[in-house]
Amino acid sequence: MEFIKLMTSSLIFILPAYCANAAPVIFGGGKPLDQGKLFLDGKPLFGNHKTVRGTISGLLFGILTAAILYYLLNYDFKVGVALSIGTLVGDLSGSFIKRRLNFPPGKPFPILDQLTFVLFAIGFAYLVSPIKIEVIITVLLLTPIIHVLTNLFAYIFGFKKVPW
Repeated sequence: MEFIKLMTSSLIFILPAYCANAAPVIFGGGKPLDQGKLFLDGKPLFGNHKTVRGTISGLLFGILTAAILYYLLNYDFKVGVALSIGTLVGDLSGSFIKRRLNFPPGKPFPILDQLTFVLFAIGFAYLVSPIKIEVIITVLLLTPIIHVLTNLFAYIFGFKKVPW
């Protein structure tokens, strides 16, 4: 019973981050966020898969999720906003690292793809409010599994061209 309660509370806690991370897959596209600019090494900052529309949709859907949770469950709205911002910063950081390592946009990088966004999300949220260590561990254990499954569903339903 305690295990189920911990899993449920952990998933509710991280839900704005998951929504902020998923929204760009559905609503992204358009102009690249980095506007095609190159870093000092001559490589793109983020690549053409990180778009203005995707970033804005991620932020909006993460915050909208936090607002809904606030009204339904008395969720800490500020934590949800921090999770949403942290998610996008983490995802962009992962793309930045992948470009430095010569990974083409869209090519999978296990662990980096699954955990960078959530580590940044947790870090940003922790600046707003302390997070129990068992919640952090639960989120870190569940996220790779959930990430793989949601990407597979996005591929099956035509939101993604590849299942990763």
